[in-house]
Amino acid sequence: MIGAPDAALHLTPQLRLHQRISGIPAQAWDALFDSAYPFTRHDFLKALEDSACVGTRTGWHPSHVTLETDAGIVAAAPLYLKDHSYGEFVFDWSWAEASHRAGIDYYPKLLCATPFTPSSGPRLGASNAATRQQLMTALTQLPTQLGASSLHLLFAQQEDQNTAAKVDGLPRNDIQFHWHNHGYTDFEAFLARLRADKRKKIQRERRRIVEAGLRFETIKGDEIAESLWADIYALYANTYEERGQAPYLNLRFFLDYGMRAGTPLRMILCRDGEHLVACAITIVGGDTLYGRHWGAAERYNGLHFETCYYQGIDYCIREGLQHYDAGAQGEHKLARGFEPQLTQSMHWLSEPRLSQAVASYLRRERQMVATRLEELRQHSPYRIEG
Repeated sequence: MIGAPDAALHLTPQLRLHQRISGIPAQAWDALFDSAYPFTRHDFLKALEDSACVGTRTGWHPSHVTLETDAGIVAAAPLYLKDHSYGEFVFDWSWAEASHRAGIDYYPKLLCATPFTPSSGPRLGASNAATRQQLMTALTQLPTQLGASSLHLLFAQQEDQNTAAKVDGLPRNDIQFHWHNHGYTDFEAFLARLRADKRKKIQRERRRIVEAGLRFETIKGDEIAESLWADIYALYANTYEERGQAPYLNLRFFLDYGMRAGTPLRMILCRDGEHLVACAITIVGGDTLYGRHWGAAERYNGLHFETCYYQGIDYCIREGLQHYDAGAQGEHKLARGFEPQLTQSMHWLSEPRLSQAVASYLRRERQMVATRLEELRQHSPYRIEG
């Protein structure tokens, strides 16, 4: 327990740290977060811990925070003490290197984020604006109390970013590419909205997939047998192994979270005959499809675009979903109907010299990002409606 009680009753919220999400009642946690966003839900975070995808072995030490009164939990945040910067997608390796050169320990650091998930959403769960601000203020004090170098709030939704701005964090922006459903009745209606050159490019890429004899299906995770999950996982792991990197998720996670009844996981599977050759791992939340991971065992012209982009767009149109977040980075998505949008994070570094250097760098970077965002918006793949 951090903080002191208010007389006999705890009327002022008290801050508590939890080394496992299972120590926090699921109903109380989920009530504080947007239920349409899957990555801060108790079951997702618990599955990561139960499968040891996060934990001591992987350098992600759960340190989840709650604000509590005698009436119960009034605010919460997913928090991790990190020994490294892998799996975050907001890259601070250069900050760690500069810190090391200055003789300052950069790790451990505190991370308020959802592991391996570069997707904007709620990070500060709260019953009202006042407790949200209390939670954010308390988080900024934790690095000193826990011996960490810094606090990082990643991919925060605008409400949380506004809250964080009131406690003097260093803002950082980046660009992702998302697809939006403008009332399309089918994939052809989507293509009709594109400029002719972009439309022909997509048609050509999709035609090559048909000519290769590949076929696709999208299946709910709880409809997939354990043996097929093993094949899917092998494809997913292969993508990491080709880059000389260990996969972030393990098979145990998929057999737990992926197979449980009502799971939001949707698997886009590609077969050549009966042979599984590629997959995209996606998650449905509210009106959004989140494309998270992909894997492939064979090389086909245009396979990545079809598996990760066009099949997801097609699924959104069929299911009436309004938004497709296909993951981080990738300016090549622009030519395929995805539109640029800003992502945000906020950072607090305890060491003054390092904080000043990073602040100066981020001012220049934000201007570059703003300029690039405007340039990208001027190259929209969509026809100008007359």
